[in-house]
Amino acid sequence: MEVFYKILKAAVDGGASDIHIKIDTQVIFRINAQLVGVEAPTPTGEWIQTVIDNIVPPHAKELLDKERQVDFSYYAQDIGRFRTNIYQQRGTYCIAMRYVKSEVPTFEELGLLPVIKDIAESPRGIVLVAGTTGCGKSTTLAAMIEHINENFKKHIITLEDPIEYVFEDNQSVLEQREIGLDTPSFQHGLKHILRQDPDIIMIGEMRDAVSFSAAMSAADTGHLVLSTLHTVNAPQSVSRVLDFFHADEREQIRRQLATTLKSVVCQRMVNDTSGGMTPAFEIMINNGTIRKLIEENRLEKLGAAVETGGDDGMLNFNQSLFQLVKDRKVTEKEALSKATNPQALEMNFKGIFLDEGRKILS
Repeated sequence: MEVFYKILKAAVDGGASDIHIKIDTQVIFRINAQLVGVEAPTPTGEWIQTVIDNIVPPHAKELLDKERQVDFSYYAQDIGRFRTNIYQQRGTYCIAMRYVKSEVPTFEELGLLPVIKDIAESPRGIVLVAGTTGCGKSTTLAAMIEHINENFKKHIITLEDPIEYVFEDNQSVLEQREIGLDTPSFQHGLKHILRQDPDIIMIGEMRDAVSFSAAMSAADTGHLVLSTLHTVNAPQSVSRVLDFFHADEREQIRRQLATTLKSVVCQRMVNDTSGGMTPAFEIMINNGTIRKLIEENRLEKLGAAVETGGDDGMLNFNQSLFQLVKDRKVTEKEALSKATNPQALEMNFKGIFLDEGRKILS
């Protein structure tokens, strides 16, 4: 295990976000989104099995034997906490670990927009933090929880798989429940959560109709529900939620969603000019226009509503990337590579702005 701990420490000291370990292959770190080989002994099957025997918690061992993959949180003394996934490929186990910083980063450290702080302070409704894998959704969600914890007296209950950031009670009272350890499943944890007197519920990830139905029920009764969703932009999040449900249920769910959804914060990580990474955002806030479009099933116009909703704090990825370039935080080349509509963004750089959103809505 000594070599394993040296690998973890080297990853933390080197600024790696992820560690990849598999049999007979060089250990790999991900640093600033790039995969980098590491000088370390090549993992053998026996060595990996020893590591697995030592780091998998008792409650997860049966699941690993049954499903050949498992998620859990691992804490290494004097090194840090890691979100860990063990999975099988070609009959052998691999280990993927993501370093989770012990202290929750602030809004300023993460480059979050002021409007996201306003969203975190919402009294009720569903707030979704969306994006692809590895874009920082969990960290943004943690920053929102910590902002509430520092400034408001609330009872916050989280359901996570696994727990990543560990919160300490400040102004708020927090309970963190880990799937598999504190409750068998998201569905089981959500079943009685309203009887536990929460003000705010954080669900680590929206995965199915059961979890989203519970979220809407909680929002209907005046609770704030925070969660993450795997989608590439904010408007698509509405369609993704509806896809959880059977076709004959979607009409009712869509109308209920129109009243319970508060906002969607979607993010993409972009290489910045300092050699690090910064987020670009697409923010959809459920104002009167958004609500009407969802109610009337005109979801194809949500993008236009986001583009023209600047007065309410909305913006799309092109607008966010344009501002990052204007602030000299990101190069034009990098912005174009991450833009939803590169042609339109390139025109913006030349001073040409077409008001397509208002045309679409009209």
